[in-house]
Amino acid sequence: MAYRAPVGDFRFLMDHVVSFGDVTNTDRFAESTPDMVDAILTEAAKMCEEIIAPLNRAGDLHPAKLENGVVRTSPGFAEGYRAIADGGWIGMSASTDVGGMGLPMTLTTAVNDMMSSSCLSLQLNPLMSQGQIEALEHHASDVIKDLYVPKMISGEWCGTMNLTEPQAGSDVGALRTKAEPNDDGSFAISGQKIYITWGDNDFTENVCHLVLARLPDGVPGTKGISLFMVPKFIPDADGNLGKRNNLKVVSLEHKLGLHGSPTAVMEYDGATGWLVGPEHGGMAAMFTMMNNARLGVGVQGIGIAEAAYQHALAYAQDRTQGKAGGSGTIIEHADVRRMLASMKADTYAARAISLMNAVAIDMTTATGDAGWKARAAFLTPITKAFGTDVGMEVSSTGVQVHGGMGFIEETGAAQFSRDVRVTAIYEGTNGIQAMDLVARKLMDGGEAAFRLLEEIEQGAEAAKTTHPELAEAVWQSAESLREATEWLVEQSDLNQRFAGAVPYLRAFARVLGGHVHLASAMAGDASRVKLATFYIKRLLPEHIGLLAHVREGADDLLAITPEDLVA
Repeated sequence: MAYRAPVGDFRFLMDHVVSFGDVTNTDRFAESTPDMVDAILTEAAKMCEEIIAPLNRAGDLHPAKLENGVVRTSPGFAEGYRAIADGGWIGMSASTDVGGMGLPMTLTTAVNDMMSSSCLSLQLNPLMSQGQIEALEHHASDVIKDLYVPKMISGEWCGTMNLTEPQAGSDVGALRTKAEPNDDGSFAISGQKIYITWGDNDFTENVCHLVLARLPDGVPGTKGISLFMVPKFIPDADGNLGKRNNLKVVSLEHKLGLHGSPTAVMEYDGATGWLVGPEHGGMAAMFTMMNNARLGVGVQGIGIAEAAYQHALAYAQDRTQGKAGGSGTIIEHADVRRMLASMKADTYAARAISLMNAVAIDMTTATGDAGWKARAAFLTPITKAFGTDVGMEVSSTGVQVHGGMGFIEETGAAQFSRDVRVTAIYEGTNGIQAMDLVARKLMDGGEAAFRLLEEIEQGAEAAKTTHPELAEAVWQSAESLREATEWLVEQSDLNQRFAGAVPYLRAFARVLGGHVHLASAMAGDASRVKLATFYIKRLLPEHIGLLAHVREGADDLLAITPEDLVA
């Protein structure tokens, strides 16, 4: 099945649902005219459909390999990467001051969505560079920015993120990698890092590693961590590459999916690195990159959901089985229709939420307004967790639509499910996203959440004249979510919040999904009304059970002892 980029959905969402007009009306992004947006979406779609998508199967069947210390990438990946770099897609949202295009993150999000659908293994590489570019723009010295950022924007060099160690996963503060000062102002970095996405390749001149390490006077925990730029080859002041640094790829992980993306174990043995940001301020700098990546990873899930849906739809339109009337193909069966409608409705809802998140980021960039910043922060864990959950669920349903053939690798349906599975784990597990949502993101007393809920209710009020039944359902869901949010804010014991954190995040995403589908029904054609009706009547009611879970608190959960679980 040939992938077709959902350009129509992006245009519709930007024009009618996610308030992208607010972004283009600012001085910062005034040059993002409708014609420019249309040209960008069209060109990106063409690249993804014609160049990137054909690489997806090759990456799965012919994984990246480590041969004599050299990473050999999958067939065609070098050419695919060059198309991405030459098109300027890596530095879309980077500042024009450092050679970027200065475009809204909303457009970058749409393009990353398309690239994720096309070949997630390859898309991971520019995503890592995009996050590193943003971290360097915000935290690095002018010398480091001027040396590294233009090279990454051009695609000559690429970036990675090095946090995890064998004993330090989600607990980053347990890391042991050391940084010893050198006489020339650089540092000697020593330690081992694991799960390093695109830790090396054979198509960029240099690989630039951002590495978390602890200085000799660094206190235990995250407050004693610093961030360092540690390149594969050490450049001179003009960007000319010199000697090989004292780092190497020890091995590549054998993974469930994403076989085309080399996930490395990295060894640093007194490697030369340069401080990024202040001493002991590494986590603040790294979180800039991680927050960028969390939006990006949520979009990866959405992109895979889109590809899996298209794959399943094509199969259902072609496969003849049973006697359901009509064409005789399985799409005529009610349950297959249910599965396909669920896949499409959830993918659309998750995509709209990701674009809402990106718009909030753009408005923060353009205005510096604290309200937009709070909204972006609140939507980030929802985008990441819901987007990747939808990716897993839709790709799993895609296997089911294929029936027995979905379990056969030749159809390609299983690859989507295998590739997307890790997105719910890396860049902060979805459980951690939910805990962040009910703890840190509610430290404002729920103000950011209540602002969103107020907008949802206002949208429902406006829709009552044309779609009264759908509007009432969305309004009531927002009220229920408001009550649950008020209950959470009242809980001083964080365990009471954490026990229901995952269902709360899911419920919030469900209600936001109802909101965007209702807005789409208001502005769209009959097909969008039908899809909104399906979502609001059949999927939105899930929030009721989820919120019941939230308000049960932690007491009965924590009463279940470890012994009870093994009894």
